[in-house]
Amino acid sequence: MYSNVKPEKLNVDVFTVANETIRSPITVEDTESTEKKKEENKNQVQDVYVVNKEIAQNRVDLITSIFDSVTEVNNEAEKPAEDDGADSKPSAATEITPDKKLSLLKERLTANVTNEIMDSTLKELLASSEAELEIAEDITVTAINSVMSSKIPADEVENAKKRVEDELRNSSGINSDIKSSIIDLGRFAIIQNEFYDPTGTEELRQQAVDSVEPVKILQGQIIVEEGQLISREVYRQLGLVGLLDTDHTSKPFIGLGLIVLSIVCLFYFYITAYERGNKRNKGTAMMFSIIFIISILIMKALSLFQQEDIIEVGYFFPAAMAAMLIKILIEEKLAIFVTIALSVSGMIMFNEGTAGAFHVGMGIYILAGGIAGVLFLKKHNQRSSILQAGLLVSLINIITILGMLYMQNGQLEATEYGFYLLSAILSGIVSAVLTIGILPFFETGFNILSTMKLIELSNPNHPLLRKILTEAPGTYHHSVMVANLAEAACEAIGANGLLARVGCYYHDIGKTKRPQFFIENQLNMGNPHDRLPPQASKNIIIAHATDGAQLLKSSKMPKELIDIAEQHHGTTLLKFFYYKAKEKNPDVAENEFRYPGPKAQSREAAIIGIADSVEAAVRSLSSPTPDQIEGLIKNIIADRLQDGQLDDCDLTLKELDQVRNTLCETLKGIFHSRIEYPDMKK
Repeated sequence: MYSNVKPEKLNVDVFTVANETIRSPITVEDTESTEKKKEENKNQVQDVYVVNKEIAQNRVDLITSIFDSVTEVNNEAEKPAEDDGADSKPSAATEITPDKKLSLLKERLTANVTNEIMDSTLKELLASSEAELEIAEDITVTAINSVMSSKIPADEVENAKKRVEDELRNSSGINSDIKSSIIDLGRFAIIQNEFYDPTGTEELRQQAVDSVEPVKILQGQIIVEEGQLISREVYRQLGLVGLLDTDHTSKPFIGLGLIVLSIVCLFYFYITAYERGNKRNKGTAMMFSIIFIISILIMKALSLFQQEDIIEVGYFFPAAMAAMLIKILIEEKLAIFVTIALSVSGMIMFNEGTAGAFHVGMGIYILAGGIAGVLFLKKHNQRSSILQAGLLVSLINIITILGMLYMQNGQLEATEYGFYLLSAILSGIVSAVLTIGILPFFETGFNILSTMKLIELSNPNHPLLRKILTEAPGTYHHSVMVANLAEAACEAIGANGLLARVGCYYHDIGKTKRPQFFIENQLNMGNPHDRLPPQASKNIIIAHATDGAQLLKSSKMPKELIDIAEQHHGTTLLKFFYYKAKEKNPDVAENEFRYPGPKAQSREAAIIGIADSVEAAVRSLSSPTPDQIEGLIKNIIADRLQDGQLDDCDLTLKELDQVRNTLCETLKGIFHSRIEYPDMKK
């Protein structure tokens, strides 16, 4: 995947014409454009001004206090005349002059007021009666409230003064002498009430800046089209996405290295744990690696064609091949795991010509096809079942592709739809064909006992099976009977029934070396053991296990079948010859009459050993009844359990109970009662 992430370097200059359409290989933020947009938004924010409503009330209160002061001065001016007596009248000599009143009034007012309001205005107010002052105060306050209730910026103060002047000038119920005074007071009261708010302005500007989304150049976005002039801005964007200087770019390779390392580490830990728990399955890592590498190479070859502008050629990739091979040869969980890894690899390899990009649609397609292959492939399959699974994978591929195309809401021609459908169908069929074609190489090269191999070994025309049939026909019939029992029992507990059946076919092949020494082959002949000492008979009987294992090894048979032939008797005791020998020599050792073993290491080998003993024991009965059969099976299983023959396998007591029930049902079906037909008389 190195070339799929290597950044593409362009030889372009400013103010030249682009000879191809250039797209961004990555998604990156254009910080310069983002800052420029933020500055533009900030400058578009107008200054914030706020109206101070307290100013209007303060100015009204000020005017009111002026009228109150006028009233107070007038009242004080009348007090000296009233103090001379109730009947006397004030004289001109005791009256306070207007100038004196003005002086007293100014003492009550602030310097700002006295400087702003003309003396003539104050004198006119002092000369007015109390009733006139009340009317004038009401009219002035109303006019000031009316004008100050609206905003008055600094440049609108004079206009506001004119408005209050016009309103007071047009007021009625007051004489013209005092009207000029209240106009002067009204103009004095009107001041600016709208002021610049720096805090509010800054908040709005910050909001405008924060509202700007980062300007990004998206992966796959067209930066410059073919034939377009490369301006300074375009050239800057090309440099921003790394298309101008890629000699010192290491991030894509570091990223690819981390992805590959994570996948390899996960595979390593999983396969190591799998081999630790399945000691018989050696070479798993090598098999898995070869399958994975083959898939990666096919994917890489298809990605090279995609660079030649063949649209979406990656959909021809046989996504289910690796998954089906690994399920058949190793296990289902690892098959799903490899599908996920191939999905990630496909997203990188089929990146539509954009280095470092991810083709998510291709990843979904590979994932769906691979998992479909795992699910539709039956556990015990024939080659026709693999082809059937491939056809079902093709159906899932079609559904997946159509789903993605419709989600994109693209406008495709009929030929394009036909291309996608053809690629989906071929992907599933090619996956099945490659699985069928590659499988024999792995079975032969790694001596894998797959389902396919077991079916081939079960063929009665196999040389070893024909050898048993011709040289030891009784043993062959016995093996077939044991196979029926063992397969049913293994299927009942979830073990490999097909392995048990085929193992039974070959488990007594050692008897072909001396077939006449085994009772099932002694038809119309004497028993040679009657003329032999117990030790010699014991050696002949025990040898059939080791002889069978040697014969299978020399024929390069799978190790699982060799183990079954070697382990199906475990270290059990040859009771008949042991007791016969003990009659002659009470001091004979029991160990001398036991099979060399080893004990059964797998559930299949253990069940075959039980079925072997059960079949031989039941066949020795003349007319077995269901109760006799059930009691016999129960005793044989209990004897094996107490003798420690099942200590090295994974059989549980619950599974042994299921095995017992299955053997009982099968044998009852075989030895059912029949109608006794009468003899024909001449």
